Amino acid sequence: MDKLAKALGERIRTQRKSCRISQDALALACSIDRSYMGRIERGEVNITIEKLYRIAGELACDPHCLLPQMSELQPT
Repeated sequence: MDKLAKALGERIRTQRKSCRISQDALALACSIDRSYMGRIERGEVNITIEKLYRIAGELACDPHCLLPQMSELQPT
């Protein structure tokens, strides 16, 4: 479900920017490759729950805050 990956990536990017953290710094803090973090934010990959929790922890939010609402995934 690539629509889910894209919506999740957008939410991660939005939260990261609101925390004023660079993509490189977030990747380093989460022990994720910098280029892979970019792929996550672009919705090109599906991440594990473990990575979701790591990212949420570094962004000081609950993992559920990064998950898109069902309405965001409905076909348009």
